Amino acid sequence: MGKYDLLWKLAGLILLLFFPASCVTTAPVRPSPVTGVVRGDIRWQGTVFVGGDVVVDEAARLIIAPGTEVVFLPPAPGQDLFTERPNFPGSELIVRGTLIAEGTAAAPIIFRYIDSGAPAGSWGGINLRESPDVRFRYVRITQANSAIHSHKSKAVIEESRIVNNLFGLRFNTTDFLIQNNLFRDNGTAIRFHFGAPVIRNNVITYNETGFFISSYPSMYRIEGNNIVGNRRYAVVLGEEVPNDVLMAGNYWGTVNPEAIAASLFDGRRDDYLGKVLYGPFTDAPFSSAGASWAP
Repeated sequence: MGKYDLLWKLAGLILLLFFPASCVTTAPVRPSPVTGVVRGDIRWQGTVFVGGDVVVDEAARLIIAPGTEVVFLPPAPGQDLFTERPNFPGSELIVRGTLIAEGTAAAPIIFRYIDSGAPAGSWGGINLRESPDVRFRYVRITQANSAIHSHKSKAVIEESRIVNNLFGLRFNTTDFLIQNNLFRDNGTAIRFHFGAPVIRNNVITYNETGFFISSYPSMYRIEGNNIVGNRRYAVVLGEEVPNDVLMAGNYWGTVNPEAIAASLFDGRRDDYLGKVLYGPFTDAPFSSAGASWAP
């Protein structure tokens, strides 16, 4: 062994004496983001990064474990493949197969943008495209263009918190059960046309608009909700809603019919629209409405 080799060994021993291995730290390594097409039976857990438009194939089944954070990144060049309607700019989860996202009150599932301070619209959304079975329970979705957008799908969302998105739920021709959720601080909480939604026992509050019913609703039930404090309108009817819309059995934040009517954009303002038939209404909020867990 040469003298230089001996010197290097001695230097190494000195470093180990004064700086043991337990003191040496390295920056955490971020897992590679999910990209492209997801196939087969897949389980996500821990922290999952999504880069660009990720498509869950028609035959795929994606299960997201309780406590998982699904974090959407800015798409790299060539990753934002679908930006025009019915898709959105930014990273997006496009579900053509089955999605089961069921957390717990103690371990909810979070869908968010990588920058927690970024505004609504920072990522695309969860886009259901003819999905046969989608279930959300104990999830929190924030900062999206459209937290959930659905077309010709069958979906359930329960016990969830949809907060700070441009749109909360946006759907058409969808069999959708929407119950015991909080919709807060969105541009529009719930926008739909056609479809057969059951919307009950939700708290819909502090959004710019609570409901936007854009055209020809049918086979719907909207009852038992607390629809209060929305900044512009509680309900807006689009120009393709010529018939009255039944919304009895909800709480509107007041017992004054004139105040309720003032929160509606319907045939009372433009006579080519139907009217929101809000009576009979309840005179107190539903204590069982909304998500039962805190963030």
